[in-house]
Amino acid sequence: MAAAPHYHSHASTPLGSLEFVAVDTETTGLDLRASRIIEIAAVLIRPGIPEPIDCFDHLVNPGVAIPPASTEIHGITDADVAEAAPVGSVLEAFFEWLGPRPLIGYSIGFDMSIIQAELDRCGKRWSPPRVLDVQELVQALQPNLRDNALETVAEWLGINTDSRHRALPDAIMTARVFRALIPRLRSIGVQTFAEATRISADIRQKTGGLPHPAQAKTKDYINIDSYHFRNRVSDVMATPPLIVERSASLSDVIALMVKHGVGSVFIEPDGQGGHGYLTERDLLRTLYTEGKEGLARTCHEITIRPLETVSRKEFLYRAIITLSSKNIRHLGVLDENSDLVGALSARDLFSNHSNDVIALGRHIEIAGDAAELGLVWSGLTSVARSLALEGVTACSITAIISRELRALTQRACELAEAELLAENPSLRLPHYAMLILGSGGRGESLLAMDQDNAIIHETDGDPEETDSHLQKLGQRVADMLNSVGVKYCPGGIMASNRDWRRSTAEWERTVSGWLERTRPEDIMNADIFFDSMPVHGDRDLADRLRVRAIQRASQSKPFLSLMASNVCNFQGALGWLGRWKLENGRIDLKKSGIMPIFSAARAVSLEHVIYARSTADRLRDIKKLDLAPPGLIDDLLTAHGFLLNLILEQQLRDIDNGRPPSNTITPRELDGADRTQLKWALEQVGRVPDLVGKPTAI
Repeated sequence: MAAAPHYHSHASTPLGSLEFVAVDTETTGLDLRASRIIEIAAVLIRPGIPEPIDCFDHLVNPGVAIPPASTEIHGITDADVAEAAPVGSVLEAFFEWLGPRPLIGYSIGFDMSIIQAELDRCGKRWSPPRVLDVQELVQALQPNLRDNALETVAEWLGINTDSRHRALPDAIMTARVFRALIPRLRSIGVQTFAEATRISADIRQKTGGLPHPAQAKTKDYINIDSYHFRNRVSDVMATPPLIVERSASLSDVIALMVKHGVGSVFIEPDGQGGHGYLTERDLLRTLYTEGKEGLARTCHEITIRPLETVSRKEFLYRAIITLSSKNIRHLGVLDENSDLVGALSARDLFSNHSNDVIALGRHIEIAGDAAELGLVWSGLTSVARSLALEGVTACSITAIISRELRALTQRACELAEAELLAENPSLRLPHYAMLILGSGGRGESLLAMDQDNAIIHETDGDPEETDSHLQKLGQRVADMLNSVGVKYCPGGIMASNRDWRRSTAEWERTVSGWLERTRPEDIMNADIFFDSMPVHGDRDLADRLRVRAIQRASQSKPFLSLMASNVCNFQGALGWLGRWKLENGRIDLKKSGIMPIFSAARAVSLEHVIYARSTADRLRDIKKLDLAPPGLIDDLLTAHGFLLNLILEQQLRDIDNGRPPSNTITPRELDGADRTQLKWALEQVGRVPDLVGKPTAI
């Protein structure tokens, strides 16, 4: 497994991606004031590796006699420990071996307490590691076991219980039990280390268990230069591109480069593909090997293909990742119509950049399995927090989260394809595209996300066999994403579901049905479909379908009318005299805030054939067409950005506190200025009917 990215946080790491150490001690007794450690053992477990890969196992000379009753349990005698090192040096070696990894143990409160007592006696200070008590997790999952003994739990989980009652076997058993608990914890919504810590603390409070040692607050952000996250390719690209004919000689190309002061040119497309390119280095290499005769060579003879390209709307940090991962120095820049509109060089991008800029995205691209993806994905929380501290807007941060969600889904597709081909080398998948729907497609994902994806494909051969292959692919992608923290869609909107895995012809019929029937469920399905973004495979399949679907929707008056009515049918978060409408002390700012805004922007965009995906882009295009009352678009843009920011800040707080992130916020945690601004933003949401042509309710 690859080394853990330096920016990942234990708090937000999925348990299945966690590298952990299981620890156990043997002691002279159970009295914390008088007992001494006589053995300490620990095992290191890494994701994807079921058994320990390293261990620490040391006897300890306690400096006191071992009671016979204690020896009867673990078998350790005074003679066994006579030549062993004292506890101070053993613990020092243990903590050096442990490093920054979190500890797990069975009734670990006892182990931590006696370690603390031994350190106090030695006059040594320590920084307690992060810990999880496996027994407390078991109690949260299965409170009705006949007892809490480790043997009983192992029996429940079907784990062999041989060789017990020494520290090392007990540590190994604890590790195996913990690994078996992970999918069960995931099934009750406990995905991350912080969430497991929270339910463990809840059990400890109920049962009166031993407290865990206080842990210092760990830094969950990285020092980051936000420039490459704030800006897009269009902000720095060199334009327009210099395009030359395939028949041009190298002598002509050199003259053009000198005249225009550029270091590369693009070669017009040939019948085999898109544009090619030539750089100064390519020309020098030809002249070095061929001399003056090389000047007569044509561009077509030495051009480099294919030209790697990037969208002009892409973030700069993603362009850096492309250059770095492909070891190239030039990119072509494409507009929304896939036309070449600019050039981008490494010189444009790499000034004042650090490796932190590309770390997250690059690690996603090279992750070798689900466990590695989960470890990398957990770092997104740290990146989001760092960008927020840098003053990057919530709209930009959600766009970055969405961009990496798309990269994560793409990598999951690649890994799933590789697994299927390894199992069946003769497998032939059809041309297909994986689509991200909803907020991921709009570029507005926050940290509380679930899966919304679909597959479009060309039928090649037997339709049932084709669908069977794609069902397996979709299921593996869904399972992989769920294991790393992108949860299964509760509504089943995933490519593993037959309804969201269709051929091009089937999708055409499905979209037509949505537009003609105009049932409530059709509106909901169509809503997220119109936000779709292809992330893997034959992207043209998806783009062509979306364009045709938008054009058809613009002509369906009943569909547009029902969509507009649905936009206005939302429950506001402000009640009588401007008081909050709270549920469990919180407001759902998606349902009562951002959803009415992005739904209205989508509805108006469909009516006027606006192809933009993001809410902000749609609203700005609507403003250009003068389709809204004066000032309304600007107010909705401001409100939308502010509401996104409040949700993101709450999610970061909740993740720190071991709560699964959601779209709800707690108004009492806001300061006075933010509460005032929140009321203003929600008042603007109340004006959404004016955007879709419906009168505002009084």
